[in-house]
Amino acid sequence: MATTTLTAPDTRVLGDETDDERRRRLRTVVAASLLGTTIEWYDFFLYATAASLVFNTVFFPDQSSFVGTLLSFATFAVGFVVRPVGGIVFGHIGDRIGRKRTLALTMVLMGAATALMGVLPTAASIGVLAPILLLALRVLQGFALGGEWAGAVLLAVEHSPRRRRGVFGSIPQIGLALGLALGTAVFAILQVTLDDDAFLTYGWRIAFLVSVVLVVIGFIVRLKVDETPAFAEVAALARKSSAPLRDVMLPPNTRNTVLGMLARWGEGSAFNTWGVFAIAYATKELDLAEVPVLISVTIASVVMALLLPVSGLLTDRYGPKRIYLIGIAAYGLVVFPVFALFGTKSLVWFTVALVVVFGVVHALFYGAQGTLFASLYPTEVRYTGLSVVYQFSGIYASGLTPLILTALIGVAGGSPWLAAAYLAVTAVISVIATSLIRQRDLHLATETRTP
Repeated sequence: MATTTLTAPDTRVLGDETDDERRRRLRTVVAASLLGTTIEWYDFFLYATAASLVFNTVFFPDQSSFVGTLLSFATFAVGFVVRPVGGIVFGHIGDRIGRKRTLALTMVLMGAATALMGVLPTAASIGVLAPILLLALRVLQGFALGGEWAGAVLLAVEHSPRRRRGVFGSIPQIGLALGLALGTAVFAILQVTLDDDAFLTYGWRIAFLVSVVLVVIGFIVRLKVDETPAFAEVAALARKSSAPLRDVMLPPNTRNTVLGMLARWGEGSAFNTWGVFAIAYATKELDLAEVPVLISVTIASVVMALLLPVSGLLTDRYGPKRIYLIGIAAYGLVVFPVFALFGTKSLVWFTVALVVVFGVVHALFYGAQGTLFASLYPTEVRYTGLSVVYQFSGIYASGLTPLILTALIGVAGGSPWLAAAYLAVTAVISVIATSLIRQRDLHLATETRTP
């Protein structure tokens, strides 16, 4: 692996830390990781909620409800298509200049894109230019988020005490659940306090403009965090890779790269089914009211956020691979019962099913995912490796899921069983791939393979 000699930024001798300094450092790491990912995912999935409820009317008003929803979800999917580009760019930067500064940059870009969406003219004002500008801003969102998840995971995991890798690795995942809950809650509040005309005219914009305040807070916190000890050690030992993407794709990393992307298929399809597609499905196919559905998703997201640290504790005790396997397998088993409960068209059963599959089952494997994927690569290419696995798989595993499910239900004449079968297949693929993954030890720059 090619290396280049550079001076490590923010290098600290952790062995000289006092207990108070260590606790203060870890508190800052937790705050930077949790706040940052909450804000970034709030921004990204705010778009998803708007795509389900608003954008098909505001930006695609001349289309039928079905076609408008498809077009709205298509712009949603574009964010996932461009995320690998951001993953490659920011992964390279993160492996070359450090995790800390890269994460500050991704937050600024994401916040700017989201705020501009909040002031974007509608199709009624500027015609076809409106959806084009919306698409461009969605591209910028996807590009920024491409470098966010991997960096946030590494910020937590590479700072964590060895015996608490799982708990720290679950922290960025909590941010995702809180970001989704915050987005759906804000939309629900706006719809309750405003009438339909006011909500469609300006109400939805408030949710996007709130991001400006959140981004400023998150940016300040992230600037206070130290560079990770793992990256500092690699830099000090002159072990940085000159071409991280090449090294991620070539042996000995090829196997884990391919298996990691397949292992993520089930998780990606699950999140965007229950957190995104379920909103449109419940309001359009099941004729459930929008606000109660948003509240249901919010409740499930909060339950997930509360249970993710439990998944982290289980990960520390039994290992990330085992917990991820059990969780993905459980997801595959409950897909059909969940859609059966959806079919009752009862808000109560819809909420119960969503809390079980999204709040409980998803939390089990999602809490282990960050630590598992961080163990796929050595430190010098870890940012790029995590970005490649998470963002490239996001195209088919996440971004296309609402489109695929909408199309399958349309082909089946409104029946959800083809869609449920597709989700079950993604779970089977993920179980097989995860079982074949070979983990690495995460102890700073010294990497050894473990069974």
